[in-house]
Amino acid sequence: MKKTNACLLMLAVTVGFTACKNETSNSETATERTKFLDAANMDTTIKPGDNFWLYANGAWNQKAIIAGTESSVGSFTDLRKANRDAMRTLCEDAAKAGAAKGTVEQQVGDLYASGMDSARIEQLGYTPIKPYLEQINGLQDAKQMMAWIAKQRSEGNGFLYNFMVNPDDKNASVMIPAFYQGGLGLPDRDYYFKNDERSVEIRSKYAAYITSLFKLTGDDSATAAKNAAVVIGLETQIANGHFTNIELRDPQKNYNKLAVADMAKLAPAIDWKATFEGLQMKQDSFLVGQTKFFQNLNTVVTKAPVADWKQYLRFHMISDAADYLSSAFDNAKFDFFSKTLSGQMLQKPRSERIASQVDETIGESLGQLYVKKYFNEDAKKRMMEMVNNLQEVYAKRIKELDWMSAETKEKALAKLNAFAKKIGFADKWKTYNIDIDKNDYVGNIVRYSKWAYADNIAKQGKTVDKSEWGMTPPTINAYYNPPYNEIVFPAGILQFPFFDPKADDAINYGGIGMVIGHEMTHGFDDQGAQYDKDGNLKNWWAEVDNAKFKTKVDQVIKQYDAYTVLDSLHVKGALTVGENLADIGGLAIAYEAFKTTEQGKKNETIDGFTAEQRFFLSFAQVWRIKMKEEATRQRIQGDVHSPAMWRVNGPVTNFTPWYTAFGVKEGDKMYKTEADRIKVW
Repeated sequence: MKKTNACLLMLAVTVGFTACKNETSNSETATERTKFLDAANMDTTIKPGDNFWLYANGAWNQKAIIAGTESSVGSFTDLRKANRDAMRTLCEDAAKAGAAKGTVEQQVGDLYASGMDSARIEQLGYTPIKPYLEQINGLQDAKQMMAWIAKQRSEGNGFLYNFMVNPDDKNASVMIPAFYQGGLGLPDRDYYFKNDERSVEIRSKYAAYITSLFKLTGDDSATAAKNAAVVIGLETQIANGHFTNIELRDPQKNYNKLAVADMAKLAPAIDWKATFEGLQMKQDSFLVGQTKFFQNLNTVVTKAPVADWKQYLRFHMISDAADYLSSAFDNAKFDFFSKTLSGQMLQKPRSERIASQVDETIGESLGQLYVKKYFNEDAKKRMMEMVNNLQEVYAKRIKELDWMSAETKEKALAKLNAFAKKIGFADKWKTYNIDIDKNDYVGNIVRYSKWAYADNIAKQGKTVDKSEWGMTPPTINAYYNPPYNEIVFPAGILQFPFFDPKADDAINYGGIGMVIGHEMTHGFDDQGAQYDKDGNLKNWWAEVDNAKFKTKVDQVIKQYDAYTVLDSLHVKGALTVGENLADIGGLAIAYEAFKTTEQGKKNETIDGFTAEQRFFLSFAQVWRIKMKEEATRQRIQGDVHSPAMWRVNGPVTNFTPWYTAFGVKEGDKMYKTEADRIKVW
């Protein structure tokens, strides 16, 4: 699926409140907090120049315990838990309110109540999806199957490939239908082909998971195992046509505008007329992200018998719905996707999971309740001041670059000045025209899915609505969106350790300031730099400047390739380079912006640390994260972000003010000569 947003985090991580009274990661509440750096979390036996992340977080790292319901512990986990509690409370209050039909309170409360009605859900078993399974069983040939798959999109069931309507990368003011690779059950193609011990184990447990779902829907053990092997065989063939995660990062390689006749030549075995009708697609031109995928899919559809496809579709229908079915299905999915893949040993309480589901579906209805209760407008005002400060500093740094020509600088500045800035929540809320019934959980999810598809497909050919958001208000994340040329900071991230209205500037600039700089730099990372100020995928660089920029990108790739995470497992420099560039640039911009403040100019000592040291320690404590080995391996395999330690240590090694602040010198393990320090932006 296409990834247009460059985010602070890859995974959808949600958190709590903007400067409101609620539990945080220590005994102080956000409004009562007076101490923003806790030396008890540091390991001062380690020299800052040997491992800065451990110096800042080492004592905490040794004592931190990962709860059974989590795959990690640390800043994000604490905030995530606080947010789930907040959303659960909002949902419970809404469920008790008896609000009028169609109000946000009724939608939120009844969707939550339907998901919490575990007795009814248990009683139904997999009955809610039986009609779909019967339709699959009735498919006669590949032509009929592909037409059925297309029509299922409008039901919210996405099989075999991905399809959506989004901005045309080379004409970013217009919405266009787009096809992308899909069809896999494992996280990405490499899981099907790697033969190390861990990969073999995952495939074995995946087969066991598929088998368990088939048994739960009536197969005997032998038949279920046979059908599971069929599913994995088909998925492996499909995976042969997939781009790697690194190939997916090239926007030019993933942009192909085709006409109907072109698609018929690309994959003639697929009835595209019936497919387009089923998708309700009305335009005669569209985007195809990965033409190789559809060429390969054509071959697989041609060769595989429809009996095999029935088992494939049957499994994916059950697996996709498992979260909403009885506990046997829900637990089976948890055991594989959470326990096996990420090391999470226990399910979270149902109340937390259903509250999160409300956020994932009708998130802007829940978001209205969230903002009303928790959002702090003063925090938004201060945040905008910081954003503007960093934008001015970024402009200054661009003007001073010694490797970029005046011609390209002018265009870079035009792009920077054109950034749209969104903070807190959308100016215009979505209206979900859905009948939500407190006695029909699966029905609610289906009706939402139908609404979401209809809402998306109706945008084809229309002007892009840049007021829309890609995240809900409670989300602890931020993003840059190239076609919109926008930086977005949801309400959830405006809290400690990122931000606290009572904190000194060193803390806030080291936290949320670095996040702001990070997202701004995504506009100029290896992907974002390929889009112009209007959001179009268009080269605006002078050839010589582009060559110099690519040399610097290669240097960053090489630096991060050298980091060993587990045994022989290294950070993938080419996969993570965009985020690494954003971290390196974000830190430098945030620091320079901090130095324009009164505290930054004076550099006085607080609690034993200079203001400059507090800035860097604040940055490091944001990435106070400890992960299960399984989660770390999964992250290295497919996440575009480096693990926490290297998100801290990587950037600071390239930044001279850090060396000065902590007296880092030659002989220290992280030391790099001035000439070797990478400066891009």
